Formats: sequence, C-alpha cells, structure tokens
Amino acid sequence: MPELQTAVFGGGCFWCLEAVFARVSGVTSVESGYMGGRRENPTYQQVCSGATGHVEVVRITFDPGQVSFRDLLDVFFTIHDPTTLNRQGNDAGTQYRSVIFYADDDQRRQSEEVIGDLNAAGAFPNPIVTAVEPVRTFYLAEPYHQQYYAANSSAPYCQYVVAPKLKKFEQKFAKKMA
Repeated sequence: MPELQTAVFGGGCFWCLEAVFARVSGVTSVESGYMGGRRENPTYQQVCSGATGHVEVVRITFDPGQVSFRDLLDVFFTIHDPTTLNRQGNDAGTQYRSVIFYADDDQRRQSEEVIGDLNAAGAFPNPIVTAVEPVRTFYLAEPYHQQYYAANSSAPYCQYVVAPKLKKFEQKFAKKMA
C-alpha cells in the first residue's frame, strides 16, 4: 500500500472545498485551515480581515493508490473559478485566492502542467490566476469549521454556495465518489 500523501488547496471558502473533497474516493481526511500568511496561529476573524496574508485552505490526506494528485487537481479546477483574483463569488479578499501549495517538485510540476493545459485548451473564458507556491505552516481552523457542511447543510450559505459545488462535483465525478 502506498504511503499517504497530502495536498493543500485554497479556492474560496474552505467549507466548499472540504465538503467536496471529503466525498472523493481515496481521500482519508480533509481539514480546514489557514496557510501562506505572516501571523502565527491566526484566528478565523484575523484571517477574514485580510490582514494576515493567510488563505483559507483545505489539507487533504489521500491514498495515491486510489486517487492521484492529478485527479485532485481535476476536482479542484472544476469546483471553483481559478480565473478570479482574490475572489470566489461574493467572497472577496486575498484570504479567498486560488492557490495550490505544493509538497514537492512533482506536485509543483503537475500543478503547472494542468494550469498550462487548461489555459492552452481555453477551458475558461479568462486565464487561470491560480498561484502555485511551496507548502508553508498549516494552521488548523477552529473546531466549528471542521466538517462544516456535514453539520450545517441546511444553513443558507451551505444551500446556496456549497450545495451547488457538490452537485457539480457529483455530476462530473460520480465514479470518483467515496
């Protein structure tokens, strides 16, 4: 059995990303947190202010024998808009930017290849602005952010923002679902 690996993505609110990636077959855990900023041990309120430089991210632990990093990239680029700088829908600010934090040169190379391929194919009406940066310290978000959609699926934000992303994922990746 291959050793478990991790992937770290930022693409808007971490509640959306977590809800989708938790349903991918081969993913063993998804944690919401913060990465990429200047402040140690930031709080949600500090990150939301935009003053910390951190991004809302998910840290995905996965079994590469069941799902590849490239498969995770395919899901990532399907469920968010990688062409809007520092914005996903109504969520605006650097804390919502599109970013891949790579763990090694292979993840960096694959990320850059996928971005290049998508841009070359004209997959989006505008160029991809997703940043590709090395992994930095991951700060776990507060407990109430973990499995947020599972615990709050009837909340308005979950119904209007998270649920459509889940539906899009389910339609395109039914065979990859856990």
